[in-house]
Amino acid sequence: MAFNPVYSLFNTMKLILQRKIYFPKDRLGSKISMEDGQELTIFREVKISGKSTVENRDYQPAVFRVRFLLSGMKVEDNKRFSWIPVPFFVGLPGFQAKIWSINYQNNYFQGIYQWDSLEHAQQYSKSFAYRFMSKRSIEGSVSFEIIPNTSLKEYTSLL
Repeated sequence: MAFNPVYSLFNTMKLILQRKIYFPKDRLGSKISMEDGQELTIFREVKISGKSTVENRDYQPAVFRVRFLLSGMKVEDNKRFSWIPVPFFVGLPGFQAKIWSINYQNNYFQGIYQWDSLEHAQQYSKSFAYRFMSKRSIEGSVSFEIIPNTSLKEYTSLL
Protein backbone atom coordinates (compact mmCIF):
# COMPACT_ATOMS: atom_id res chain seq x y z
CA MET A 1 0.00 0.00 0.00
CA ALA A 2 2.85 2.42 0.77
CA PHE A 3 3.99 2.57 -2.88
CA ASN A 4 0.47 3.60 -3.87
CA PRO A 5 0.26 6.95 -5.76
CA VAL A 6 -2.50 8.25 -3.46
CA TYR A 7 -0.34 7.51 -0.40
CA SER A 8 2.58 9.31 -2.04
CA LEU A 9 0.43 12.33 -2.94
CA PHE A 10 -0.82 12.74 0.65
CA ASN A 11 2.64 12.18 2.10
CA THR A 12 4.03 14.79 -0.33
CA MET A 13 1.43 17.30 0.89
CA LYS A 14 2.48 16.53 4.47
CA LEU A 15 6.16 17.10 3.56
CA ILE A 16 5.24 20.41 1.88
CA LEU A 17 3.37 21.57 4.99
CA GLN A 18 6.39 20.57 7.10
CA ARG A 19 8.63 22.49 4.66
CA LYS A 20 10.84 19.46 4.12
CA ILE A 21 10.91 19.51 0.31
CA TYR A 22 13.40 21.79 -1.36
CA PHE A 23 14.85 22.32 -4.82
CA PRO A 24 18.56 23.21 -4.66
CA LYS A 25 19.79 25.38 -7.51
CA ASP A 26 23.57 25.11 -7.05
CA ARG A 27 24.01 22.29 -9.63
CA LEU A 28 21.54 23.51 -12.26
CA GLY A 29 23.26 23.68 -15.64
CA SER A 30 26.15 21.50 -14.45
CA LYS A 31 27.31 18.67 -16.70
CA ILE A 32 27.46 15.01 -15.68
CA SER A 33 29.74 12.73 -17.71
CA MET A 34 28.46 9.18 -17.41
CA GLU A 35 30.49 5.96 -17.57
CA ASP A 36 29.20 5.29 -21.10
CA GLY A 37 30.46 8.66 -22.38
CA GLN A 38 27.10 10.44 -22.42
CA GLU A 39 27.20 14.02 -21.15
CA LEU A 40 24.03 15.23 -19.49
CA THR A 41 22.99 18.63 -18.18
CA ILE A 42 21.23 18.92 -14.81
CA PHE A 43 17.99 20.90 -15.05
CA ARG A 44 16.31 20.16 -11.71
CA GLU A 45 17.01 18.66 -8.31
CA VAL A 46 14.81 17.86 -5.32
CA LYS A 47 15.75 16.81 -1.80
CA ILE A 48 13.88 15.91 1.33
CA SER A 49 15.41 17.52 4.42
CA GLY A 50 15.91 15.45 7.53
CA LYS A 51 16.26 12.17 5.63
CA SER A 52 19.99 11.60 5.47
CA THR A 53 21.41 8.10 5.43
CA VAL A 54 24.91 9.48 5.86
CA GLU A 55 24.23 10.26 9.52
CA ASN A 56 21.83 7.36 10.02
CA ARG A 57 23.33 4.09 8.83
CA ASP A 58 20.33 1.98 9.90
CA TYR A 59 19.61 1.89 6.15
CA GLN A 60 22.16 1.52 3.39
CA PRO A 61 21.29 4.01 0.64
CA ALA A 62 20.81 2.97 -2.96
CA VAL A 63 20.97 4.97 -6.17
CA PHE A 64 18.39 4.31 -8.89
CA ARG A 65 19.41 5.63 -12.31
CA VAL A 66 16.93 5.61 -15.19
CA ARG A 67 17.41 6.80 -18.76
CA PHE A 68 14.80 7.10 -21.51
CA LEU A 69 13.96 8.75 -24.82
CA LEU A 70 10.66 10.58 -24.70
CA SER A 71 7.95 9.90 -27.26
CA GLY A 72 5.84 12.61 -28.88
CA MET A 73 6.91 15.63 -26.83
CA LYS A 74 9.53 18.32 -27.32
CA VAL A 75 12.41 18.43 -24.84
CA GLU A 76 11.44 21.82 -23.38
CA ASP A 77 7.80 20.76 -23.07
CA ASN A 78 8.83 17.64 -21.16
CA LYS A 79 11.01 19.65 -18.80
CA ARG A 80 7.84 21.51 -17.76
CA PHE A 81 5.61 18.42 -17.90
CA SER A 82 8.02 16.47 -15.68
CA TRP A 83 6.75 18.47 -12.68
CA ILE A 84 3.45 16.54 -12.82
CA PRO A 85 4.68 13.17 -11.47
CA VAL A 86 6.78 14.74 -8.68
CA PRO A 87 4.09 14.33 -5.95
CA PHE A 88 3.78 10.66 -6.92
CA PHE A 89 7.36 9.75 -5.99
CA VAL A 90 8.59 12.39 -3.52
CA GLY A 91 6.18 11.05 -0.90
CA LEU A 92 7.11 7.40 -1.39
CA PRO A 93 8.75 5.57 1.52
CA GLY A 94 12.52 5.90 1.40
CA PHE A 95 12.73 8.67 -1.21
CA GLN A 96 15.51 11.12 -0.41
CA ALA A 97 16.60 12.99 -3.55
CA LYS A 98 16.48 13.15 -7.34
CA ILE A 99 18.51 14.83 -10.08
CA TRP A 100 16.87 15.39 -13.49
CA SER A 101 19.20 15.70 -16.47
CA ILE A 102 19.20 15.58 -20.26
CA ASN A 103 21.67 14.78 -23.01
CA TYR A 104 21.04 17.57 -25.53
CA GLN A 105 22.92 15.62 -28.24
CA ASN A 106 20.44 12.71 -28.38
CA ASN A 107 17.53 14.02 -26.21
CA TYR A 108 17.77 11.21 -23.67
CA PHE A 109 16.49 12.14 -20.23
CA GLN A 110 18.01 10.70 -17.08
CA GLY A 111 16.85 10.59 -13.48
CA ILE A 112 19.20 9.76 -10.63
CA TYR A 113 17.40 9.01 -7.37
CA GLN A 114 18.60 8.31 -3.86
CA TRP A 115 16.57 5.86 -1.80
CA ASP A 116 17.22 4.93 1.81
CA SER A 117 17.51 1.22 0.98
CA LEU A 118 17.96 -1.24 -1.85
CA GLU A 119 14.45 -2.54 -1.19
CA HIS A 120 12.87 0.90 -1.73
CA ALA A 121 14.89 1.44 -4.93
CA GLN A 122 13.67 -1.92 -6.22
CA GLN A 123 10.07 -1.10 -5.29
CA TYR A 124 10.31 2.18 -7.21
CA SER A 125 10.94 0.24 -10.43
CA LYS A 126 7.41 -1.18 -10.05
CA SER A 127 5.73 2.07 -8.94
CA PHE A 128 3.07 4.19 -10.59
CA ALA A 129 5.56 7.03 -11.19
CA TYR A 130 8.04 4.73 -12.96
CA ARG A 131 5.30 3.15 -15.11
CA PHE A 132 3.98 6.63 -15.98
CA MET A 133 7.44 7.66 -17.21
CA SER A 134 7.91 4.39 -19.11
CA LYS A 135 4.59 4.75 -20.95
CA ARG A 136 5.66 8.18 -22.23
CA SER A 137 8.94 6.83 -23.61
CA ILE A 138 9.87 5.30 -26.95
CA GLU A 139 9.51 1.55 -26.67
CA GLY A 140 12.80 -0.11 -25.83
CA SER A 141 14.52 3.14 -24.82
CA VAL A 142 14.01 2.81 -21.05
CA SER A 143 16.88 1.40 -19.02
CA PHE A 144 17.62 1.53 -15.33
CA GLU A 145 20.20 0.34 -12.88
CA ILE A 146 20.31 0.20 -9.10
CA ILE A 147 23.59 0.85 -7.33
CA PRO A 148 23.36 -0.50 -3.76
CA ASN A 149 25.20 0.90 -0.74
CA THR A 150 25.81 4.21 -2.49
CA SER A 151 24.44 7.70 -1.83
CA LEU A 152 23.66 10.22 -4.55
CA LYS A 153 26.59 12.34 -3.38
CA GLU A 154 28.97 9.37 -3.58
CA TYR A 155 27.63 8.33 -7.01
CA THR A 156 27.83 11.78 -8.60
CA SER A 157 31.31 12.40 -7.19
CA LEU A 158 32.53 9.45 -9.28
CA LEU A 159 31.21 10.95 -12.52
